[in-house]
Amino acid sequence: MATPMKSLQGVVLFVCSLFPVLTAAQDLPGVQLETVSSEDIVQEVTLNGTVNALRVSGMSAAVAGLLDEVRVETGDRVARGDVLVELDDELVTWELAAARAEAEEARSRLEEARRRLREARSVGAGRNIAATEVSARESEVAASEATLARLEAARRQVEVRAGRHRVTAPFDGVVSQRSRDLGEWVTPGDQLLTLVDTDNLRLDFQVPQSFYKRIDDNSRLLVQDDQALSSATIDVLVPVNDPQSRTFLLRAIKPESVKLLPGMSVQAVLRVTTGERGLTVSRDAINRYPEGRTTVWIAEPGDEDTWTVSEKRVRLGTGFEGRVEVTSGLEADQNVVVRGNESLSEGISVRIAERESR
Repeated sequence: MATPMKSLQGVVLFVCSLFPVLTAAQDLPGVQLETVSSEDIVQEVTLNGTVNALRVSGMSAAVAGLLDEVRVETGDRVARGDVLVELDDELVTWELAAARAEAEEARSRLEEARRRLREARSVGAGRNIAATEVSARESEVAASEATLARLEAARRQVEVRAGRHRVTAPFDGVVSQRSRDLGEWVTPGDQLLTLVDTDNLRLDFQVPQSFYKRIDDNSRLLVQDDQALSSATIDVLVPVNDPQSRTFLLRAIKPESVKLLPGMSVQAVLRVTTGERGLTVSRDAINRYPEGRTTVWIAEPGDEDTWTVSEKRVRLGTGFEGRVEVTSGLEADQNVVVRGNESLSEGISVRIAERESR
């Protein structure tokens, strides 16, 4: 029977024998691996576009007149219905007062004509009053009604003309330019100021014509925002091709999170599916050499939780979302090195530092 002292010595010797193995494993290069996968292939194209306001209005007056009041300055934000400028309306105000007075006079005459007609009818035509007199009073009522209608129409016409001495905002927006000042005489069509709708912005991109039939509900447009990408909604594709550049207009709605102003340039990435599947790896797995060669490091399981790496030349296809299509050189479910591949050499052993999860 072994004594306690001999048993303790055996444990110490066993631990000591493991120490060189553990030390050797820790000295191996640490790498991260990824499994080659099969997925839908996406094609990307980088686009340069312009931020445009959905509505830009050059405001003008509908009547001629003298600018009497300008209520806004460049940069002011206004709401729909706000009065922007006013023309001198003294003369039209007097015209309106006269038109209202004439309409009231015609209304009084009509009321009197109707009263006389009711009186004639009450005594009985042909008995106490001649039938021709009743007919005459009926004609008088009809004429008075026509006169009142004509004068009411004239009154409303003057009211409309008076209202047109004020220019109001047709939508919420910002005054980007003011072209006229107090005391200037303006005529219909003269631009007084420019109003821009800064709340409803559209992003306009010219896209290569080859993408027109391939854009569908699965396509994505990602707008560059500093170092991040924000998803934008594709609003409309304009089916008119530019014969010079061979492009068509893609209009997208500005993402809420992206701060843009009308007239600014904007970059985006359009991603469309190709309808094909292929093998892909992370961009970090690709090694590129000056002579044009591209390779990846393949890892095969070894002994004692180690892996053996070998370099494999590959041919690449399209790249998207940090992935690259590999058209030849790899097979599905192979393990490739995505981290720590900078200083590897053929056939060396490595250890797993951390297995990258997708």
